[in-house]
Amino acid sequence: MHKTILSSNFSFPGQKSLYHGKVRDVYNIDDKYLLMVVSDRISAFDVVLPRGIPFKGQVLNQIAAKFLDATADIVPNWKIATPDPSVTVGHICKPYPVEFIVRAYLTGSSWRTYKAGERHICGIPLPDGMKEHQKFPVPLITPTTKAERGHHDQDISREEIISKELIPEDEYALIEKYSMELFLRAYEIALERGLILVDTKYEFGKKDGKIFLIDEINTPDSSRYFYSEGYRELFDKGLPQKQLSKEFVREWLMDNGFSGQKGQNVPAMTDDFVNEISERYIELYEKITGEKFIKTDISDVTERIGTNCRNFLITL
Repeated sequence: MHKTILSSNFSFPGQKSLYHGKVRDVYNIDDKYLLMVVSDRISAFDVVLPRGIPFKGQVLNQIAAKFLDATADIVPNWKIATPDPSVTVGHICKPYPVEFIVRAYLTGSSWRTYKAGERHICGIPLPDGMKEHQKFPVPLITPTTKAERGHHDQDISREEIISKELIPEDEYALIEKYSMELFLRAYEIALERGLILVDTKYEFGKKDGKIFLIDEINTPDSSRYFYSEGYRELFDKGLPQKQLSKEFVREWLMDNGFSGQKGQNVPAMTDDFVNEISERYIELYEKITGEKFIKTDISDVTERIGTNCRNFLITL
């Protein structure tokens, strides 16, 4: 009996291929649809940790589904349905080779780059004298190239994207517009729930000549959230912000001698710590969505997902 799903290997009607990502297992159905199983795997420092986290896949999948539905009036998206709490089925789109990161604050990698003396991010100039976690006057769109497996994404400017013909200029302008509108909608929703959406990542693709929003959006695995209460006081004192993310997992790993460096071993995760991670993800869900998390039956996750997906696919 499987209480978490670490890996799936279903054989669905019309299945053409299966791709295992760090967290998601993606099935190509008839070269028309993607069936995405959001597993209970968890990664940190580009390493998939050995134990699954109960309900993590459900948390991420349902957050993404809710935000896709809440922004469908801004841009069409790939989602067709969520036949299982841990699964989304949607349209196959040809992905653009660029990810669109929207940043409202000088935090994380952008702060590290700034602190090292750089005054441009993706070709956008920044003034001297900024502090960590400082809010930008307006959010910045800082694209990155989508790296091959095993490599890190690279910052790239709007001008480079267009000159290298990665995205046509007119389509880029529309994607920029979509990205900003998506971010501002999510930012407003977050503020209503006592959160600040600090930065997030959006991906787009194309189908039948139309731009679609694809993949997950606004989840704690692809976004950074601060608590709005206390932000100003902590910022004025130069103290770390209280974050809503999986940062606590990275901190636990570092405290136990692992930071993804060569020769380091992933520490054993105790049952208590696995349960703590699960509860934290559920807390994230409830804070971000403003709704009570309903745990689904996990007595046999694999059987449940397989049955729900097969029953749905025959309706397509």
